[in-house]
Parts: sequence; C-alpha cells; structure tokens
Amino acid sequence: MVANTPGPASSPEPGPAHGARSDAGAVRPPGASEDAEVLRGYYRQMALIRAFELRSAEMYARAKIGGYCHLNLGEEATVVGLMAALRPSDYLFAGYRVHGYALARGAEPGRVMAELFGRVTGMSGGRGGSMHLFDAGLRLLGGYGIVGGQLPPATGAALAIAYRGAPGPDSEAVMCLLGDGTTNIGAFHEALNLAAVWRLPIVYTIVNNQLGMGTPVEAASGEPELFRRGCSYRIPGERVDGNDVLAVRDAALALMESAREEHRPGLLEAVSYRIRGHSVVDPARYRTAEETQRVRDLDPLPAFRARLIEGGVLDQETAARIDDEAERTVTAAVEFADTSPPPPVDALFDGVYATPVPNVFTGLPGDPPPDGQTTVTAPGES
Repeated sequence: MVANTPGPASSPEPGPAHGARSDAGAVRPPGASEDAEVLRGYYRQMALIRAFELRSAEMYARAKIGGYCHLNLGEEATVVGLMAALRPSDYLFAGYRVHGYALARGAEPGRVMAELFGRVTGMSGGRGGSMHLFDAGLRLLGGYGIVGGQLPPATGAALAIAYRGAPGPDSEAVMCLLGDGTTNIGAFHEALNLAAVWRLPIVYTIVNNQLGMGTPVEAASGEPELFRRGCSYRIPGERVDGNDVLAVRDAALALMESAREEHRPGLLEAVSYRIRGHSVVDPARYRTAEETQRVRDLDPLPAFRARLIEGGVLDQETAARIDDEAERTVTAAVEFADTSPPPPVDALFDGVYATPVPNVFTGLPGDPPPDGQTTVTAPGES
C-alpha cells in the first residue's frame, strides 16, 4: 500500500502491457487476527465470481447473452476486498464491469444471469443487460455503460447524505467504482473538486487493470500513479495491491471510515490485472504471449487458495468442494435464466417516465396513433 503523502514520488508500478516488473499478486499470509471462516468466505466469493464470469463468456459465445459484456476475470480479489469494506447501508455506484460486484454485494446469481440473458426475472427486469445491473435494496445504484457516467450521480448521493445528517460512526457513505481510463475525463476532476469543497462522504475507487481498453495507463496519463490525482483537491489517496484481498479490504475500510466519521472524501487505487480482453469479443492482441502468461501467473484465485492451504485455513478437499459449489450455483443460475421469459412487448414503454405524461404514443413502429393523437414528422419527411 502506498499513501498519498508529501515528498518525492515513489516509482510507478507499470502494468503487464509494458513488460515492467510488478510485485502485485503476492498475497500476504493470513494473519493470526483473521477469522478463518471469514477468509474461507472470501475464497468462496472469489470462486463464485470466477465460475460465473467463465460461464458468462461461454453463454455469450452461444448467443444466450447479447450486447456488451465485460468480465471481472482476474479482478476477483479487488472485487471481494472492496465489497467486504461496505456496510449494507452504504451506496455503491459502478461502471460497466459490474457482475462480480453485484454478486459480492449479495445479489442472487440467478437474477444476475437472468439480466445478462435479458429476462424479466433479471435485476433490472431484463432491460439493462450486462452493464446496467441495479438493486435499490442492496443499494447498488447501477452499473453505468458510459465511461464516467457514474461519477455525477454518486457525488450527488454523497451530497444528499451530507445534507441529511452530520458525520458519525453510523453515517452512510458512498463508494464509486471507476476504471483507470475514467480518471482522464472532466467529470472525474469535477466530482473530486466538489467532493473536496463540500466535504462529501464518498470514496472514489479506481480499479486500475493497467489498460484502458488496449491503451497502457502510462501512454494515456501524465500521472500514471493514479492515486496521486487527488492531490490537486487535497483528497487523500492510496495505492494498494489489487491481488491481495485483505490489503484491498483494509485500505477501503479506512477510507470509508473517514468518509463516514469525518465526511472526508478519499481516493483509492487498486492495481489489478484482467486476465482476458477488455470485453468478451476482445482477443487482447495488444499483449505479447509473455505478458499474457505473466498476467496468468499473477492470478489471484489460485494464489489465495494456496496461501489459505499453506496457513491451514483450507485443505485441498475443502477448496475443491467450494469450487464445485460455485460451479453448481452458476449452473443453476444459467438454468434459471434460460427458463425465464423475456419482458413482454406490451411493457416496452414502462418506466420511460417516472410519472404519467399526457399524449405519449406507446405504439410500435408502424402502428397508427390512437384517436386524438397526431404524429410529428421531421422537416423533409412525409
């Protein structure tokens, strides 16, 4: 973990796309103070996310899933560590790589898979798909398909919390997830500035998987140590090994505590590695064979399993049983999604407006308007 403190900048940690050395992936041994069941729970969540994402890629290839589909493969330690730092009362805003976060937040796997399938039993009623998972009960207020689209509403939610009550140990807080590429857009800097000026209870969390689609971070960012970008707004920042679930959890816990008790925004950068391409259709040819192998060698799931076995928290039989349970859970999720109906056609316009609007035409293309309504044509159209 690297703190954002005054003084000389530490050397950056380039990603695998550059063939530079990185110490990420070295999972620290479970400490004596760690509860064994909690550690097994983290592994169980990571195994479920891995199985779910692998099956999602398969279902996409079989045309069961349409649209865009971005996976958390290789980021499981970051996902589980971050979600372990949240309370049920906290709010979560995510980007478009959101499946694992929904699962770790407590979403039922069948509902997540059904949303990917575009079925009415999905988290968003089959309307959102892979990028737009939503569950108000879990306080997961959306995956956002537009890069940085989550930043303004997440900052607004933090403003609402600050407006409603004073800081304290029982206060709510917001975690806003974003990718490394999002740190280069205007909304990122506008959000951080407002959060600092208004002292908002929010932690902006950069999941730095080293590549903005296919562009290395260092080729797109004047300051590649992204946690330092909070300096301009006097927002404390930290960089943490995203392959270490415990380090991610502890860093996020500390920043979320400051957000709650002091209404102090924070910036966390978790350096992780996605095993596959940007999306399921990306062959990731911008990586060399050596870089691809190095990324796979840093895989956090087998590394965490090995450390838990070494520490006596798991044995081979228990680990295998957990892996099998994850596979069975995902198989059941696929069956649930595949047998669920799609949204009915007559519900196409449901939810377009929050309240009824007069004279809204809700027919399908080619349908005549009802009596008393007229259609409006664009200039030049007949």
